[in-house]
Amino acid sequence: MATEEGSKPPSLNQYPEMILAAITALNDKNGSNKSSILKYIESSYGNLPPGYSALVAHHLSRMKDSGELVMIKNNYMRSSDAPPRRGRGRPPKPKLPLPSGTVVTSPRPRGRPPKSKDPSALAAKKAVAAASGLSPRPRGRPPKKARPEAAGLPRPRGRPPKAKPPRFD
Repeated sequence: MATEEGSKPPSLNQYPEMILAAITALNDKNGSNKSSILKYIESSYGNLPPGYSALVAHHLSRMKDSGELVMIKNNYMRSSDAPPRRGRGRPPKPKLPLPSGTVVTSPRPRGRPPKSKDPSALAAKKAVAAASGLSPRPRGRPPKKARPEAAGLPRPRGRPPKAKPPRFD
């Protein structure tokens, strides 16, 4: 009966334990790849079924999906040992600690402030503009002013001729 228990292949719930033991024993700072994990398991646990490499690959992907392992550059690491992942772009500047007793106010919102919908505030604004003698500017682009050098003559079509330097003969 003891020989039957020794020749019996390990059950499926032992594969994650074997994988974690292999990663811990290999102790690479950049993590362990699949082939090194397979070699460690093969050397440590002699009696493995013929298709154990497919089972290990399946459990590695399941453990990666569940969050037990993190894959960085084709190497597997425990999620607690993995360095924090950086997002895209420039990292934020470190914030200086504020002195104690400082009240933090919220920053101004982005964009143009909304117009007031209060009719009395609009009337008061117009009254202030009228009292100061300033008329409000009309909306849109101002009209073009007439150019003084084009006094009555229309401009000829096309490119103007190249200016020739005066000749001294």
